[in-house]
Amino acid sequence: MVESLRTEKPYRIGIIGDKSSLVPFWELFASLGNERVLGQLGLVALALHDKAPLDERFSAALDLPVYPGWGPMLGAHPEITMVLETTGRPELTRDLRLGLPTTISLVERAAASFFLRLLTSDQMWVACKIDLLHTQTLLKNVIDQLKEEIALTDEQGRVMDCNKAVLERLGLTKAQVTGRPLRSFFTLPETATPNGKPSSPLALALSTRQNAETTLSEVDQEGRMHYLREYAYPILDDAGEARNVLYIRRDITDRTHMEQRLQQSERLASIGEMSTYIAHEIRNPLFAISGFANQLLREATQDKEKEKLGIILAESRRLDGILKSILTFARPTESAPGLSDVNRIVRDTMDLMGMACESQNIEPILNLTTDIPLVKADPELIKQCVINLVKNSVEAMPLGGLLTVRTGLAPAHVLLEVVDTGEGIPPEVRDKVFSPFFSTKGKGSGLGLAMIKKILDDLGGSVELASIPGEGTRVTLLLPPHLAVAKAEPTG
Repeated sequence: MVESLRTEKPYRIGIIGDKSSLVPFWELFASLGNERVLGQLGLVALALHDKAPLDERFSAALDLPVYPGWGPMLGAHPEITMVLETTGRPELTRDLRLGLPTTISLVERAAASFFLRLLTSDQMWVACKIDLLHTQTLLKNVIDQLKEEIALTDEQGRVMDCNKAVLERLGLTKAQVTGRPLRSFFTLPETATPNGKPSSPLALALSTRQNAETTLSEVDQEGRMHYLREYAYPILDDAGEARNVLYIRRDITDRTHMEQRLQQSERLASIGEMSTYIAHEIRNPLFAISGFANQLLREATQDKEKEKLGIILAESRRLDGILKSILTFARPTESAPGLSDVNRIVRDTMDLMGMACESQNIEPILNLTTDIPLVKADPELIKQCVINLVKNSVEAMPLGGLLTVRTGLAPAHVLLEVVDTGEGIPPEVRDKVFSPFFSTKGKGSGLGLAMIKKILDDLGGSVELASIPGEGTRVTLLLPPHLAVAKAEPTG
């Protein structure tokens, strides 16, 4: 039965020659392959036609046993199925033709070079493919472990590949993303800069063939602000043209928040010193103005004079109230040691604010979680925070709406949350709402949210804000709970 040409037959190869004839073959191996490839070729042993001691190594790199002739080699390695004769000597070739078993194929010198090149090229292709797959897998695993979103685009801005972070955020498969414009998934600015250059890092990288980056902000579905840093790195071809762009998107919200807190702390320290000085300097002449205005009001006989003096007194009192707020904000928060029942504070506060809510067609909703721990804070400070938050929510709903006050447990804090269905806060002013003297209402001192943040910072808590324009705002206070720490035993 004729064996099919497609039948795969494992070859175990023995090489016969002398040192002078084997050197060119070894150079051929060294130029076409490496140690692993040589092993895959099936090389088993060498038989030197000239005399050589048993087990000698022909080369340190070619780790094969060497035998003094082809007979001892075949006797030691019955698995050999092919012999390569490299000397070309007629008498050796004749002896091999007559002496080799029919199960062993003979490749003479004339065909050995061609045969080895074919065989080595095939094995090299397999080895290169394995190396390429290994490198590709390693690179993919490394990139998929990164938190940053990474995408590779073509020169038209279409996605060619992306990492796992992109797919997880979008909830799509790679097939659904590949081939679509990057603009569909990444926030890319449309407007140009004042100098006429595109503001999108992708467009800038393609047009200038240089790295580009920008910082963007966006609001998620829960109304929380995120800060993003986007980088575009053009990949140039041999002609220097940008054929691809590597695009990286990093969420820098935490880092930006820490920077803002540091800047605000420095700003508050400066404001505190300046406000204390200004408030004291203004209160002295303001006291004189109010005193003389009161005296003139008592002596006035005409109604117009009384009206004007009344306005002076009213504005003086308003200015005095602002100065008191400034002084209160500037000086350190005086917190009497104590424990606060957050649910009780919320009920008492909403009883007081209920009339204001009803007058503006606002429906207050209390969603209080029972069995929450006490808060380690002065109850008056917590009450002040709740009043300020409720007042802000009422002012944000001039046409009425829902006002929800909720308490609960966060992983390490007691949660107090005030949610309204008001106008919301535009993203462009979101970073300023906790700054002192900033107000979107055109009235008041703008110290409400700034004071709340200051109180929470002093208590060891924090404030979180989420807002969607046209839908409402949510402010969450994370308060430190009263821990069940064992009391120290008195020392006698």
